[in-house]
Amino acid sequence: MRPAQDTAAAVIEWLREERRVAAGLLVGVEGSAPLDVGASMYIDAGGTIEGSVTGGCVESAVAQEALAILEGNDAPRLVTYGISDELAGTVGLTCGGTVHIFIHELLPDGHEATIRSLEALVEDHPSAIATLLDGPGAGSKLYVDASSRTGTLGGTDLLDRNVEREARGLVAHGRTMVRHFGEDGTTLGTGLRVHVKAHAAPPRMYIFGATDFSAALARIARGVGYQVTIADPRTAFLSSARFSSSADTVPAWPDRVLADVTLGARDAVLVFAHDPKLDEPALMAAFATDAGYIGALGSRKTTADREQRLRGAGATDEDLARLYAPCGLDIGAATVEETAIAVLAEMTAHRAHRSGASLRDVTGSIRRERAGSPKLATPMPPDLEPAGHGD
Repeated sequence: MRPAQDTAAAVIEWLREERRVAAGLLVGVEGSAPLDVGASMYIDAGGTIEGSVTGGCVESAVAQEALAILEGNDAPRLVTYGISDELAGTVGLTCGGTVHIFIHELLPDGHEATIRSLEALVEDHPSAIATLLDGPGAGSKLYVDASSRTGTLGGTDLLDRNVEREARGLVAHGRTMVRHFGEDGTTLGTGLRVHVKAHAAPPRMYIFGATDFSAALARIARGVGYQVTIADPRTAFLSSARFSSSADTVPAWPDRVLADVTLGARDAVLVFAHDPKLDEPALMAAFATDAGYIGALGSRKTTADREQRLRGAGATDEDLARLYAPCGLDIGAATVEETAIAVLAEMTAHRAHRSGASLRDVTGSIRRERAGSPKLATPMPPDLEPAGHGD
């Protein structure tokens, strides 16, 4: 499992053991921060910590605030940390940004919604968890997926219904953010802020050709959250455990594999077969999808020859402009594993609209929102008046 899934699994056990647990939820970022909005950390009454909100910058301070809430049965609090506050020397963000963290106890009334949300994260099930930030019900939870709703935000049924609708829309677009509602639950009102953390379906990667490069890329792509499928009609090539250990395997021709698949901007198709009988139909099938990244390995000569064959098969200039071939960044890769890193790095740069140049040689923000990312950072609204440090 990935770190976030490991954390979710641990917290599920805490709640089932009826431990008292507080959470720190990253609800807003100004400037640069190590993690995206929606990052969470959890602290039980014994001081055990799971998860992270800034990768280590302010976790100790958040844990102290969380323990104070658990010990004093205190109300939730919205705390701000940043390079400008009085704790800059000890808990300030080394990256120079400001973060807004909602610290609250996970109350028993909301455990079912919280557990369902954590289970959905472990299972990569598209869903959302909404947390009320204001009013007497602050800290209340509402879980939403495509077919159900669990919990309540403690206000009106209108609020729950409107948040449910908004949450489903945010899951569809892979966005996590704060929404404003009226105190009566109306969508055009103000007075209540609701943080909606969306967990979208994982991005998909289809790799055609059962080769050493496919196995290497599948291992690291799975580690960063891709749902990987390796397809090859040659069953003898595909039967090795090095493929099935990191990916779903499909013994079929490319056109059949992609025939009923809907791909989007977060998804990728890679062609590693080194066989025109597979490479060309795979790429023509990929061009018919909306996959955000399409790549193929090969030498310069292979790439040029393949482009001519693709044109002969009906590929247009627009199709070929979508093709990254030879795929991968120029990092001097000499091994199968290094080549896989180069390819995944290019895919990451493409999604972030970056050049892939050395950070030393470029200026501007180091981190950038990714198109279609399930964890888009969203600053808090200008009218935020946080309680706690930095008031």
